[in-house]
Amino acid sequence: MLSIIVAIANNNVIGKDNKLIWHLPEDLKRFKRLTTGHTIIMGKNTFKSLGRVLPNRKHVVLCNDAILDIEDENVEVLSDISLLDKYIKSEEENFIIGGASIYKLLMPYAEKMYITKINKDFEGDAFFPEISEKEWQVVSKEPGLKDEQNPYDYEYVNYIRK
Repeated sequence: MLSIIVAIANNNVIGKDNKLIWHLPEDLKRFKRLTTGHTIIMGKNTFKSLGRVLPNRKHVVLCNDAILDIEDENVEVLSDISLLDKYIKSEEENFIIGGASIYKLLMPYAEKMYITKINKDFEGDAFFPEISEKEWQVVSKEPGLKDEQNPYDYEYVNYIRK
């Protein structure tokens, strides 16, 4: 089963110059809590932006040139979406973590979305696809903690496919 996890600004911005625009430590803790022990699926640029292999997670990197030279038992490089079949059909939850083109490509296969909605517009160059109310149903909403370290109004919104 595929699930999406992402933080999105009001204007659907998710990043700029292959980086996160905002810093929300509470959201990063949530990301770690939800994805630890699972497979995370991403594109090459997202993998590079991590700066390292995240502990206790298998990394699947979709890379159409398949020239990503990584020697780590926790990283699998796939050159074609058809090779994701075992993750799509798996009973286990596997997380799509970006970037924008990977979200767009894999959204039709996702069954759940864990979205952090940030109540602010940001300037960016990477956008999350529109969420269709015909296809997705909100199952929970929870306000995020706003404080000195987490300076934006935000909420966690979880969706399931209808």
